[in-house]
Amino acid sequence: MEILRTPDERFGSLAEYPFEPHYAQLGELRMHYVDAGPRDGSPVLMLHGEPSWSYLYRKMIPPFAAAGYRALAPDLIGFGKSDKPSATSDYSYQAHVDWLVAWIEQLDLRNVTLICQDWGSMLGLRIAAEHGERFARIVVANGYLPIARRPGALYPTPMIVKIWRAFAIYSPWFPIGRIVAAGCVTKLAPTQIAAYDAPYPDGRYKAGARAFPRLIPMDESNPALLPNREAWDQLGLWQKPFLTVFGKNDPVLGSADEVLQHHVPGTSGQPHQRIWGGHFIQEDRGDELARIVLAWLGTSFPKDIR
Repeated sequence: MEILRTPDERFGSLAEYPFEPHYAQLGELRMHYVDAGPRDGSPVLMLHGEPSWSYLYRKMIPPFAAAGYRALAPDLIGFGKSDKPSATSDYSYQAHVDWLVAWIEQLDLRNVTLICQDWGSMLGLRIAAEHGERFARIVVANGYLPIARRPGALYPTPMIVKIWRAFAIYSPWFPIGRIVAAGCVTKLAPTQIAAYDAPYPDGRYKAGARAFPRLIPMDESNPALLPNREAWDQLGLWQKPFLTVFGKNDPVLGSADEVLQHHVPGTSGQPHQRIWGGHFIQEDRGDELARIVLAWLGTSFPKDIR
């Protein structure tokens, strides 16, 4: 396995990202994460999706930290400041699960409030179902858990996914920042688009982002399908608080909240919302999303956070 590491100077002047880097060693690979707020605070774990990185949560980390929570936002392997295996074949659904679980265990995170989006949900919901003793509650913001075509399950429109898969695998042009911008309803500034591009000096560094679309379990041949279905069954027994806050302008996942609310018992009686925002609701409305979650946790939004 060839492992690439983005040079630090690529992150030297990022817009709106003042966080100190932290690293965990996972075998050969180094995983980066943001760790803000008191170390003895209850952890709020924020998991990004495709093809973003922890920069996606830059508007949400400060309010949680200022409110006394331990705000954690890792970069998935292949993304952000984390190490990047150079071949798409180095990535699998199970490998991503294992990397995240190893990191969670290394930090011994407990009583976790999970906030997850896109692939962060595909991984986070699976992990929460398999390691429920570590998680106190879940917030899904434009995400789901794919289990293909079993009755009652949500799956993306096949043609959209096939087009996205083909583009990710075959297109010589794979502009990370512009892809994120296309999933937003707000207009990203050039500096923000550049920040999403920063982890990827050239195409060799984008194998993780290109790999994700083909890893979505959409048929019976996918090795992730059985463990995902088992996790889905566990979520059908989940009694702990489970909140959905979705960007209503997301054309693919904007209504996935209905499936989760129907299936997960812990969603009952929760103040679910759909707000103005796209697929990357954390980019469009990160401050409002943090405000909603803090209120749900019974905590006021810190006055000194703009």
